[in-house]
Amino acid sequence: MQEVILIVIVAMLTENFVLSKFLGICPFLGVSKRMSTAVGMSMAVLFVMLVASVVTYVIQTYALKPYKVDYLQTIAFILVIASTVQLTEMAVQKLSPTLYQALGIFLPLITTNCAVLGLAVLNIQRGYSLVQVIFHAIGAAGGFAIALLLFAGLREKMETVDIPEVFKGPAIAFVTAGILSLAFMGFSGLAPSN
Repeated sequence: MQEVILIVIVAMLTENFVLSKFLGICPFLGVSKRMSTAVGMSMAVLFVMLVASVVTYVIQTYALKPYKVDYLQTIAFILVIASTVQLTEMAVQKLSPTLYQALGIFLPLITTNCAVLGLAVLNIQRGYSLVQVIFHAIGAAGGFAIALLLFAGLREKMETVDIPEVFKGPAIAFVTAGILSLAFMGFSGLAPSN
């Protein structure tokens, strides 16, 4: 039990996919203007990361490795991720049309979110068991959500303050993301990373 808790903490804070590994930056910057869209994207990424991690683990363990076709890993993983995102997109469109409209192009872009593929590959590289894969996916998605929600809150707050003209727009967003990333570096000694 202690091992899976450590995996979750490390994935969320120490090895945060967005702020430490710099994976998934596109939706991080694109969907972080409003807290409501950040929450929706966080839930979609949690679902996609969890399902894709489990399915890619099963494919790797029971299909690619036994038949010695590990070289097909990237192609197989991308197909799994794309299928999972399509299912998620259809579900969001059916269940919450408002959220679907708000997320716009960024929902299908989860397919190309390198954080999802990076998570699947990292699970295999580290030799995680299925239980560890599940908790690593939860931790990584939780870390993505923390980063996205913090950044969305900061960006909403910045709309109410006077920002110098040269920093308005993407410039202040990048500076803020950099400072947030530096703050997450403070977690580096919290737990040993793999």
